Amino acid sequence: MPKEFAYRGYTMDQLSRMSMDEFIRILPSKARRSLRRGLAPDQRSFLEKLRKLRRTAGEGNIAVKTHCRDMVILPEMVGVTIAVHNGKEFQPVTIAPEMVGHLLGEFVLTCKKVTHGNPGIGASRSSMYVPLK
Repeated sequence: MPKEFAYRGYTMDQLSRMSMDEFIRILPSKARRSLRRGLAPDQRSFLEKLRKLRRTAGEGNIAVKTHCRDMVILPEMVGVTIAVHNGKEFQPVTIAPEMVGHLLGEFVLTCKKVTHGNPGIGASRSSMYVPLK
């Protein structure tokens, strides 16, 4: 039997039934202070768009695009696919219960790992004159 997810001793059902003030009280300090100051206008519009899509689409596969990398993941976002901007393109992130309390930007990297090509033909000017033997 798989272990049920709990965030700071609360199950996902309890988290989803909590009011915003009760949920803010159990968050770590950075997220708690961020939400107590209130949502930025772009965060507020993103949350409204998410709620509207959730009402109309139901529990289907919802995809919302956003630039709000500093948005704290709330229990109502669980199960939703959110496309978060990484500076170049939108990366899809499916929100799992374990992500609650983290920021959206933590799950989309802005820097790609550099992989250099192999040396050989075309690698430098000197390799242009390699004999074909």
